[in-house]
Amino acid sequence: MIENWEDFKFMSIGPMIAEAYKGIFQTDKYDDYNMKKQGKGKFWVSVINEKRKDEPEAMACNKPPFWVDEGETPDEPLAISSKILAEYAYDELPVPNTDITMNPSGKQTVNLDTWVWLDKSRFKPISVTASLPDTGLSATTTAKPVSLTIEPGTQDAKVHPASGECRIAADGSIGTPYTDDKKNQAPPCGVTYLRATNQTGPHPLKATLTWEITWSSTNGEGGELPTGTYGATTNVTVGEVQSINR
Repeated sequence: MIENWEDFKFMSIGPMIAEAYKGIFQTDKYDDYNMKKQGKGKFWVSVINEKRKDEPEAMACNKPPFWVDEGETPDEPLAISSKILAEYAYDELPVPNTDITMNPSGKQTVNLDTWVWLDKSRFKPISVTASLPDTGLSATTTAKPVSLTIEPGTQDAKVHPASGECRIAADGSIGTPYTDDKKNQAPPCGVTYLRATNQTGPHPLKATLTWEITWSSTNGEGGELPTGTYGATTNVTVGEVQSINR
């Protein structure tokens, strides 16, 4: 452990590296690296989020390390705030893949309704908390599924509802699992294909789930973050029911 700047002058790393280190921590401004204030504050340094390192804004935080006394808020626009913590938490949300359930499963039939739904046990609100150690500051970001949009992959289809957007129900479900007692009902969420695929090849049915993102923090701040949309495509083969005349 380095106890004093003078220690650097006699270390094998050499005067050049020592001077560079001294420049980084601004020892002309902070006497002896603020060792006399040890335990009463911290040096703050710039850190790049690995998941956003290729974004142009990642290089905007280039201020040299600076000291902040315990309990004080850094006078620096790019210093970590509760909202920045919320954005970090956003990047870590374990959003499941948008895997839909269909009935019938597998090959579909012309003019036969296909029921679509999501497994309610998987698609439910999820939260992640990010915190800044030793400050008491943390933020929790929560994602809640709100709607599933169905794009059948062809004009020769009818979606249910007509908008193609299946909204979340009061019980937290999106779409309704098919049961035999519903065979004469139209699906609240689904698709009906009107033409077979023997001439066109499978239809790319795309299902996109929209997540509403909100955040809260220990300092009382909170609000909304950009909506998240996550989709998946299923190739659907459609056949016709063959009738035989005798």
